[in-house]
Amino acid sequence: MLDHIGLTVSDFAQARAFFDAALAPLGIGMVMEVTAEQTGGHAHAGYGSEGRPYFWFGTGGPPTGNVHVAFTAKDRAGVEAFYAAAMAAGGRDNGPPGVRAHYHPNYYGAFVLDPDGHNIEAVCHKPG
Repeated sequence: MLDHIGLTVSDFAQARAFFDAALAPLGIGMVMEVTAEQTGGHAHAGYGSEGRPYFWFGTGGPPTGNVHVAFTAKDRAGVEAFYAAAMAAGGRDNGPPGVRAHYHPNYYGAFVLDPDGHNIEAVCHKPG
């Protein structure tokens, strides 16, 4: 089991605005921030739930390429709300909400590219 994952972004403020909006419908928000002043040069944000950060992004190197991160949605409405919020926050469509039966009959997901091109997904595995 993973404890957390992190990726590098090109614009911290832009990434923060995107993930604040895109992950809110899933009940995921910023749990902690480590500022550039605290680290001596690089800013980092930890997003999660119940006080535990499990998704991190930050500056400090070239943007991480070709990363796919999938977040669990409680229901299909959550997948749809994620997609709408992510698109409104500047995301680019990489697969609208829908059943992906090639994974399994109840796989309902949506895919959005964040400002750095990371493939961010929300998925629900429950029947419709």
